[in-house]
Amino acid sequence: MQLVSTLTCPSCGKASTETMPTDACQYFYDCPHCAIVLRPKKGDCCVFCSYGDVPCPPIQEARASGETPSCCTP
Repeated sequence: MQLVSTLTCPSCGKASTETMPTDACQYFYDCPHCAIVLRPKKGDCCVFCSYGDVPCPPIQEARASGETPSCCTP
């Protein structure tokens, strides 16, 4: 499982590498380059799934086990 993802800001186009939390989804991310607040796109569970080059740990885990990806649901 990869715990690092590079987020690309849709506003300024710059990228930042971040460590993903393993115990929660990250719904908001402040772009350090332009200060816009990123939120997940409709249908995505977190900013890493929307703007990252690697999806969040729960999605990675589901895909690896062959389950239907479902992040942040009991």
